[in-house]
Order: sequence, then structure tokens, then C-alpha cells
Amino acid sequence: MHRYRSHTCGELRTTDVDTDVRLSGWLHNRRDLGGVIFVDLRDNSGIVQLVVRSDSAAYEPLSDLPKETVIRADGRVLKRLAENVNPELPTGEIEVQVSEIEVLGSCDPLPFSVFPEEKVNEETRLTYRFLDLRRQRMHRNILLRSAVIASIRQKMTDRGFLDLQTPILSATSPEGARDFLVPSRLHAGKFYALPQAPQQFKQLLMVSGFDRYFQIAPCFRDEDSRADRSPGEFYQLDVEMSFAEQEDVFQVIEQVFVELFTEFAPDRETTSPFPRIAYRDALARYGTDKPDLRAKLELVDVSHLFRDSEFRAFAGKHVRALPVPGCSDKPRSFFDQLGAFAVERGAQGLAWVRIDDNGQFTGPIAKFLTENVAQQLIAEVKGEPGTAVFFGAGDETDVAKVMSEVRVEAAKRADLFEANAYRFCWIVDFPMYERNDDGAIEFSHNPFSMPQGGLEALKTQDPLEILAWQYDIVCNGVELSSGAVRNHSPEIMYEAFRIAGYPKEQVDREFGGMVRAFHYGAPPHAGVAPGVDRIVMLLADEPNIRETIAFPLNQNAQDLLMGAPTEVSEDRLKELHLSVRKPPSKGSQAR
Repeated sequence: MHRYRSHTCGELRTTDVDTDVRLSGWLHNRRDLGGVIFVDLRDNSGIVQLVVRSDSAAYEPLSDLPKETVIRADGRVLKRLAENVNPELPTGEIEVQVSEIEVLGSCDPLPFSVFPEEKVNEETRLTYRFLDLRRQRMHRNILLRSAVIASIRQKMTDRGFLDLQTPILSATSPEGARDFLVPSRLHAGKFYALPQAPQQFKQLLMVSGFDRYFQIAPCFRDEDSRADRSPGEFYQLDVEMSFAEQEDVFQVIEQVFVELFTEFAPDRETTSPFPRIAYRDALARYGTDKPDLRAKLELVDVSHLFRDSEFRAFAGKHVRALPVPGCSDKPRSFFDQLGAFAVERGAQGLAWVRIDDNGQFTGPIAKFLTENVAQQLIAEVKGEPGTAVFFGAGDETDVAKVMSEVRVEAAKRADLFEANAYRFCWIVDFPMYERNDDGAIEFSHNPFSMPQGGLEALKTQDPLEILAWQYDIVCNGVELSSGAVRNHSPEIMYEAFRIAGYPKEQVDREFGGMVRAFHYGAPPHAGVAPGVDRIVMLLADEPNIRETIAFPLNQNAQDLLMGAPTEVSEDRLKELHLSVRKPPSKGSQAR
């Protein structure tokens, strides 16, 4: 028999009854019934119940061993009595009567309970992540992640994509975030950059004739943490296709995503084709370019109705209306609670009215609406008796942000929300450029994108009116990916970068490898890069992305388990031609 196990804990079934087995795993739980001890033994495959009677040599040792001790157990598989079957476990019809155990790994007092799973602060969980990952929810999430990635690889390979790797040590690239820099020992004063994305390399693979590429690519960005963004590093399904337009990318990704989400969440509806929503339409209808389409409500811009209004709360301000049908029987608390929600999100309040059975407005601000404005408003929001209309007023950006969240919350409270579905959409037609805070023109999205209209558009149109062949994929309000039809023409690229303030010499210096390649026969190509961490987050139904990553950094970009980032010795700094200049402490600044 194998030194440690003949079977895994989770594979034993009634077909194994009367078989002698050897199992190894963690002591998950123990119940001492006086003369009989029941132990739940856990390994990666699952849990099996061990039974140890007082006449067994294993009885005394198992009476005192702490939870999470690693043991080897020898014994015989028995069928449980019908009244003792545990339908919650795949192994619930059998148990193993133990004759002998061996302690393989002792366990010190635990900083928190693995089972039952008590609530623990994130700092402690990440410091002892190896224990946190033993807990069933976290273990299940990581197993799901592995299965999802394996499925993605198979689906992409089946569609003729090649799984190719790109460099980790490379040059800096303008992906919109800070690079992580790696000093060169051999080239004093020079640095590599960890890739924010394999953008240039995957385009070069297309120029090299590989046609269809994908990679589960690690990406590194020195940016702040959010619930749906892990600081430091993340993984994406990086995809590029030659001789492809926007719709070609859409078809592949929609097929893969519908299959993937149906495979891992069969109880939730996932349909295609995904709606295509223009960027400006998304902002107008949903207040965001990441709309949650499970909410069956839309915003309406009614600013023009109140431009010359005597109602000072709305006059001259940007005003968004949110019509919510079916509110005739909603109590006052429904409106008050939505108002409180808006205030929590930064609004000063949430005005509202309701259309009664006579087609007239009632509610706190009804008296401020003239007959003419009231009738126009009903027409604008397509209001029917029982429709409530909520208003946000103020700065356009602030109003859009608050009302986009109110839209989703109102849909949930009004039973106009599809909780049991994945609703995807493509956001398309992004502006190529935008103005920064200093008033200068800069790229608004991926700088390597093809402008709609090509070179002629760049030379003849107002830069702020030029649209790009750029697109995002959004699911349930979470942005999963950005992508674009790429600019493969040197002439168009030089002009596109010139408008954003990059002279030809700078383009050649910073992107010389790719621009040089485009002079030697570059095919039209397009790509996309959905985030793997966010895909798993949605499938695991987790609100925080760190719950789907085995060893994430904390919100301050620290690895509490390994102690990174760390200081290095003076000898190592000297070898790398570096010196450290720390900022003055707050105390010294105060003095």
C-alpha cells in the first residue's frame, strides 16, 4: 500500500465497502460520544467520516489531537446505517473504521477557526492565508478558478487560437497606469518594466503571422485597490486575431462566454448576442459605461425642461429622471429609503413625484411643476398611472454617478431586477481623445486603436469628435474587458500620436519595435482581454476580487504573508547601481 494513501478522502463510495484503505488529510472536525469518536478527515478532494472505537489503538491519540493536525489513517470502509446517512456529503453513505493513525504534521494553536468558519478581519486572513485557503468557501473558489482557466484554454484552443507566451521583462508602455520598474544590473541606470498588458507583443505576433493568439497573461499595474481590482497584479484572457474586424472578436468572445458561464453557472441565464451600446448612449441611459442590465430601468435627461424653471433646486442644473413603473402601492418608506440610499452615495437628496390614476403628479415636489412641465415630463419618461419619477440634479458627472447607482437599487426594491441572470453587453464607439485637466488632448482609451474614419478622420475632424474602434465588455455592472481594432498603419499611428502630443521622434523612441514591424507588412488585426479574476468573481458570486485569488496583496499593496515589499541590503543596491531616497516622515515635516 502507498506510504500515505490508497484513496483520497472524497472518492470513497458504497462500492468501496469492506475495502481496507489508507487516507491522509487534515483533522477537520471531531465529535466524542464517549467510547466512540467521529472524525471528519479532509483533503483537497473532500471530506470523509472516520469512526474510532475505544478498543482501537487510534482512540487515545485521536482524543487529544487539535484540529488541522495532518494525519494518516488506516481502516476499513463500512456502510452507514440508513438513519446515519449524510446527504450533504458525497461520501455520506459510508464511513471508515480506523485501526491505526500516524501524525504527519502537528498543528499549533490556530489564530482563527478553519471549521466552523468564523468571521475574521482581512489582515489576519491574509497573514495566515494558508489557513484561510483551507476554509471551504475559499478552497472552493480557488478550485473554481482552476477549472475556469482550464475550460477557457480548451475553448480557445478548439477555436484555433495558439497559447503563446510573451515577455515579463520589457519596456514601459502607456496603458494608463504606473509601471512596476525592475532595475538592470548589467545596464546601469536603466530599468525594465513589468507588462501592464502584453499589448505590443501580441500585435507583433500578428505581424509575425500567427493569426490567432491567446494567453492567460499576468499583468502588473501600480494602481490602487478596489473591490473589483486587485493592486499589483492580475490575470487576463489576452486575445488577438488577424484579418479581423470588431464583429469577428465579438462572435468569438460571445461564444466562449455563453459556454463558460452556462458550464459553471447553469442555474443562471446567459444569452447572446450581447447588446451593443454606444458609449454616449450608455452614459445617457444608465449614467455609466458599465451598466448593470439586470436592472430594467433607464435614466432620462430632462435638464431642458427645467432650464428656465423657478424651482431653484433644478433651475439651470443637469437633471436626470428615473421613471419606476408599478409604484402606486409603494409605501412612503420605499421613497424615503431610496432617498437615504442616494444621500449615502453623495447626493444632497432625491426628489420624487408619482403619477396618480388621473394622470396627475403627486408627491413632495409636485407643486413646483407647472402644468406644461408636468405634461412634457410625463411624455419624456413615458409615464403611466402608478409610475414614480425620481430626480437627481447638480453637476452632470456627479448626478450621473449617483443616479446610476439609484437606478440599480430602485430596480431591486421595485422587483424590476433579474437576480438570477448574467446580462452582458458591449460598450462601443468610445471617443478616441479627451481633454485632460490641463486642457490638452490625450488618448481616452487604448492609444493603439484604429480611429473610425482612419487617416482622413484624424486630418479633418475635431479630435474630440473622432470615435475609435474600441469596445468594452460588461457583465452585471462589472467591466470585464477592453479591446479594440488595432492601428496597423505607421502613417495613421504617427498622426494619431501627434494629435495627443507625441512627436514622431518620441513615437519611434518609445514604440520603435512595433512601428518598425508595421513597415514590413502588417495585417489588420483586433483583440480583447477579459479579466480572469473578475470572471471568477462573478461565477463565484463574490463581491470582492481578493476572494478569488490564492495569494492577493492587501488594499495597501502589501503581501502580509511573505512580508513584501521589503527593504534590500546596501550591497544589493550597490550592485544594481541604486540609492534609496525616502520621503521625510510626517513628524519631521511638522517640525
